Amino acid sequence: QLRLVESGGGLVQPGGSLTLSCTASGFSLDYYVIGWFRQAPGKERESVLCISAGGRPSYPDSAKGRFTISRDDDKNTAYLQINSLEPEDTGFYYCAADMNPCSVVHSGTGLEVWGQGTLVTVSS
Repeated sequence: QLRLVESGGGLVQPGGSLTLSCTASGFSLDYYVIGWFRQAPGKERESVLCISAGGRPSYPDSAKGRFTISRDDDKNTAYLQINSLEPEDTGFYYCAADMNPCSVVHSGTGLEVWGQGTLVTVSS
């Protein structure tokens, strides 16, 4: 069974930093493109960042400079670091894996494997 599990979410004060993890089981991430998405309360899911199988980050049109994506294929894990957190960053964060390039993954449509999400709450 192909599975992705996000972790690292929680309650963070504004201005803080957080690193989310996305760990795969049942398959190897080596040849997969990985996308991070988020869904804020009352809003639609949006792409945050994507990273190619070769490790090159790709930013959606609504690029957010406070976000950094990385991957460690030896650990079968991808990461999303968020700096200078703002209350508007509150929401569920999801990772997804797919064989298509980031230009497709950014759409969030028809992706092969999704995680269940991890909740990030930014509040003082």
